Amino acid sequence: MTKYDVIGIGNAVMDVISQNDDAFLSSMGIEKGIMQLIEQERAEVLYGAMQSRRQIPGGSVANSVAGVANLGLKTAFIGKVSDDDVGMSYAAETRAGGTDFPNEPVAGGTLPSSRSMIFVSPDGERSMNTYLGISSEVGPDDVPEEICNSARILFLEGYLYDKDKGKEAFKTAARLVRSAGGMAGIALSDPFCVDRHRADFRRLVKELDYVIGNEHEWKSLYETDDLGAALETAASESGLVVCTRSGHDVVIVRGDQSVTVPVRAITPVDATGAGDLFASGFLYGLATGADIETSGRMGCVAAAEVISHYGARPEADLKALFAAEGLM
Repeated sequence: MTKYDVIGIGNAVMDVISQNDDAFLSSMGIEKGIMQLIEQERAEVLYGAMQSRRQIPGGSVANSVAGVANLGLKTAFIGKVSDDDVGMSYAAETRAGGTDFPNEPVAGGTLPSSRSMIFVSPDGERSMNTYLGISSEVGPDDVPEEICNSARILFLEGYLYDKDKGKEAFKTAARLVRSAGGMAGIALSDPFCVDRHRADFRRLVKELDYVIGNEHEWKSLYETDDLGAALETAASESGLVVCTRSGHDVVIVRGDQSVTVPVRAITPVDATGAGDLFASGFLYGLATGADIETSGRMGCVAAAEVISHYGARPEADLKALFAAEGLM
């Protein structure tokens, strides 16, 4: 009997959020609108400069899994934290949110737990400066076999490919889930991640059951400015392709079936987590047997909810929002 509807594996990152104007970003040397990886010393400087900090467990795939938990499905997230204050809080809050966190914080770890300093501008744009710490050390020994053997859907974070042990964790989890009859898919993560691992990701498009990315990631994957051509190639290679387009229609292709899901335009309060929560709604649809158009609409509703407030995890009852849109 399946125990978990959706599980994820990726970086366990504590999001630290504050509101700042463009002048602050410039004074701190922060490039607006992108995610940058930083070292521990820089992380401490930025953390100290933040005012009115709000801390929320994050990480791209972890956010997606938390959204699925909000919808009432059984979830687990495989990640790695130290037994410092950030890591202990991360594990406790993840579990309190309804998602199993099977790996206990590492005692006496030489690396601190991960933090992402997220500076939100008045226009809702977010500038992320992430110190990965111990979260990027997740490896195959951190993948619980009993969790993967009882999962229907696995969602993999592309950033894991930045380290060899992350690749092995990724492969181990996918192999276990698929050998037990489940589905495994990947988030392309960001265009720079795709640039670093293009050959591996092209292979994964062919091997895995589904792939979720935005238009910039798909163009990067196939090294073209023609999104249509990129998606046509992807669709010929993958079982299920999803392309989000930053406030524009979402394109979903499965075999010969292609659907376009309209996105309702709203002014974001904080764009953090839009893609993550789109994945939540979409995976919920897959897990509950919805068709791909309905699954895409669920993703759009979830994404709209998360950008209506600060933070990358839902605050409203997503299932109630789905019902209000006639999706339940």
